[in-house]
Amino acid sequence: MTNKVFITAALTGAVTPKDINEHIPMTPEEIAEDAYNCWKAGAAIVHLHMRDDNGKGSMEEARFKKSIDLLRAHKDCDVVICCTSSGTRHPITSQERMVHFKSIREIEMGSYDAGTFNWGTDGIFENSPQFLVELAKCYRENDVKAEIEVFDMGMLGNAKHYLKTGVLDAPLYCQFVLGVLGGMEATVDNLQYLVRHMPEGSKWSAFGIGKDHLPIMFAALALGADGIRVGLEDNVMFAKGVKATNVMLVERAVRVVKEFGKEIANSAEAREMLGIRQLVR
Repeated sequence: MTNKVFITAALTGAVTPKDINEHIPMTPEEIAEDAYNCWKAGAAIVHLHMRDDNGKGSMEEARFKKSIDLLRAHKDCDVVICCTSSGTRHPITSQERMVHFKSIREIEMGSYDAGTFNWGTDGIFENSPQFLVELAKCYRENDVKAEIEVFDMGMLGNAKHYLKTGVLDAPLYCQFVLGVLGGMEATVDNLQYLVRHMPEGSKWSAFGIGKDHLPIMFAALALGADGIRVGLEDNVMFAKGVKATNVMLVERAVRVVKEFGKEIANSAEAREMLGIRQLVR
């Protein structure tokens, strides 16, 4: 697997409206179809958020279930399903952030945002120590792989502490998120610093927000990343003046990985790389 790189497609996020890019999927039907098409294009993993009827981020369990049921109805599709634990901007309880992991057995991975910070000028993205312990316990009990989302060095420090104290299990899988105001800027120097300070044996992926998605993708490949992430959650443009689709972004990532001399990991290989149970259909 040393020459394999997996691609994660983050399809919609919780915020960006369709009037910015009409290709952003909103309904369970749109999300499931986009996820399937991204898998066919080469994505091993899909990262799922849900939207409500007004297009706002939602943690409604029924929306996750409908999207996943529609996706799994494609019998040929073995894509790894990763769901958010932080898919809305309005205050919700810790239990509301975790209920879908407890009830939907098809979820294989979940986001684990390893700290609290000011998200730009919009508000506080809260992930208390108490919640992080609860979430790790939920993932362990429901056989969900934690995707440690790291926005700054402090979050990596938190993850290392929870690994040392047994809250998190080794090996960690770190998703480095660069370019969010309030976190680390999307620079190659910052990515190098984070990679150097990961716990030994960790797997990792990275992405940059907006215009920084390509520089961070290239840097991640040069630094030996196990995966890269693309998608309309993070970046809505393919090039200046050209709106992206999720499939376009996956197809370009496939080309970049191959041009770099690496091979695209399929979903079964990504599961093996990350220590996730293989899918039984």
